[in-house]
Formats: sequence, structure tokens, C-alpha cells
Amino acid sequence: MLEKLKINRKLLKELDFSIIFIALIISLFGAINIYSAIGASVFKSQIIWIVLSFIIMYFILAFDYSLIAGYANIIYWSGVVLLLLNDTIFKSTVNGAGSWMKIGSITLGQPSEFAKLGMVIMLAKRLDDMEGNINNFKNFCILAVYAIIPMVLIVIQPDMGMTMVCFFTALGIFYAAGLDNKVIGGGFLAIFILIVIVWNSPLMHEYWKVRLISFVTGGDELGSGHQLRQSCIAIGSGGLFGKGFLKGTQVAGGFIPESHTDFIFAVVGEEWGLIGAIFLLTLYMIILYKFVKIAKTSKDILGSVLTIGILSTMLFSILQNIGMTIGVMPITGITLPLMSYGGSSILSSFMAIGLVLNVGMRRKKINF
Repeated sequence: MLEKLKINRKLLKELDFSIIFIALIISLFGAINIYSAIGASVFKSQIIWIVLSFIIMYFILAFDYSLIAGYANIIYWSGVVLLLLNDTIFKSTVNGAGSWMKIGSITLGQPSEFAKLGMVIMLAKRLDDMEGNINNFKNFCILAVYAIIPMVLIVIQPDMGMTMVCFFTALGIFYAAGLDNKVIGGGFLAIFILIVIVWNSPLMHEYWKVRLISFVTGGDELGSGHQLRQSCIAIGSGGLFGKGFLKGTQVAGGFIPESHTDFIFAVVGEEWGLIGAIFLLTLYMIILYKFVKIAKTSKDILGSVLTIGILSTMLFSILQNIGMTIGVMPITGITLPLMSYGGSSILSSFMAIGLVLNVGMRRKKINF
């Protein structure tokens, strides 16, 4: 059994250790900012989750990604079952969203994080089985259903942020797979019509409306508008070099709610300044660029789609999270990958990176 878990040296030579190193730097930088935002106990918890995530990532690297994808049905439907349990029995509401699973006094995290990864694996497996023929009507309908099921269950929670992440992840996969632009355009039109219908129905939760309206008008003095203003003050006051570690007055004063999770970038902006923000964005850009290279050089459709799906997830999450802290995107509960506090968030991020690395290290045929 232990022999099966040992990664062959020839495979290790193909492993891009720079991605692991950069991911580690980002996660440790995140932990430092979490410490500044909320204190030592949460910092220790985040470090434990980072260590655990590295262990899980090793197990993902030990097995060929095609073998992992062979269990796509189990992985996908397990995520769906978790979402159903979360929606019906074990729901715990935080900031208006019931996306947290809780049993008794124990909070188990957000099953949507893992359902999202399961969706990517399922779409990649199905596209591989279809030999990439996404423009076949039957094939497209099958793929669309697999994408829609988790999104519907996440909307019910309600968690608009994660629903958006899943939507743009599926969109990235469909676009990269060569879906006809007319179909994509029709999809956007259908989404717009659906939003108009939902906006005027009981399904549209009031706090969603408040967030969207305050984003457009800049209003809502005591709600999300206030949170955004405090975030912008923090980031703007950081200047070029920042106020220094543990010296952020907006963060230390508790003016920014969720500064250790959704608004962790405000901590970076205030304490590390523009230089710190550019440093973080540069690290993200390097990882995303390397993901693109792996997707292009993958030996099969499965590997390419897996990588594109994870790339789409990470790219949209980064743009949405940072965008909402500076007022160019509406506020949603999307965490900043590898930076924000949360066990399920950090674990799912490293699992996703592990899958991409798995594709990269097996893109060449190696004779053992």
C-alpha cells in the first residue's frame, strides 16, 4: 500500500515545484494577514489547515489524474448529497447565506467548495468521454445539466457568490471546449431574463437586493455600502508602502467586517500598501500563467479541461474578491484563494492545485 503512495522520481522531475512554492508563499502571507486581522488563535488554525492541505495534495499527486477522474460520479454526486444535506438538515446561516454545514455545535465548513471541484471533475470526464464534441446538442444538454444541478442547490442556500463562481467556471470550460458563440450568447440572454424574473419573485433575498443596489448607487450607509467605504479607506490609506504589519487602524479598529475572510485584501492594502498588493497579484498571475501552459500541453482532453476549470475558478474568484473590496464588483461572499481564512476554502484550493500539478507532471509518456 505504501508503495502505491510513493511518487516515482521520473514523475517528480516533471512536477512544477515553483507552483507549490508560490502557493505556499501566498497561503503564509494570508495567514500573516489573518493574524493581523483577528489574532493568534485563528492564525494557528489556518496554519494547521495549510499543513493538512499539503498532505492531501500529496495524495492527489500520488495517483494518476485519469484514475481520480474514474471516480467522477462518486465525487460529483457526493458533493450534490452534501449540498442537499446542507440545504435541508445541517444548514448554518452566516451573513445571510446558509452555505455552512453544522452538526450540533460543530461547523464542518462549506460543502459548496468541494461540490464546485466535483463539478469540474465531472465536466472534464464527460467531455473526455465525448471526445470534446460539445456542440452536439445531446452532449451539451448533458454537460449543462451536470453544471446546473449544484448551482441550483447553492442558490437555494442562498449563496450568490459561489453560484457565480460555478457559473463562470462552467462558462470557462464550455468556451475553451469550443462551444458555439451563438449558444454562449443565448445562454447569457437566458441568464439575464432569469435574473429579471427572480428579482421580482420571493426567491430574490432582500440582502442580495441591498448589496446590488448599494453597489450601483453607493448607498446603504450601515450595510454593505458602509463595509465597502471602510475597505476603500483602508486600501487607500495604505499608500505605496502601507502602514506596516499590525499597524492598520481600519483593521485593528474593527471597522471592516469579515476582514479575515471576504475582505482580507483590505488588510493587505492597508498594512502592505500598493507594493504588497502588486506582490500578491504578481504571484497569482504567475500561477495562472503556469496553469495556461499546463492546459495547452496536456496529453489529453481530460487534463486540459480539468486545468481550464480550475483556472476559471481561481481567476474569477480573484477578480470578484479583489474587485468587491475596491468597489468595481458587487459584494458577495467569495473568499480570496489561498489567502482568506477557512478550512474548506484553503483545502479545496490546494486540492485544485494538486489536480493541475497532477496533469502537468503526467503530460509526457514516461517509461518506468
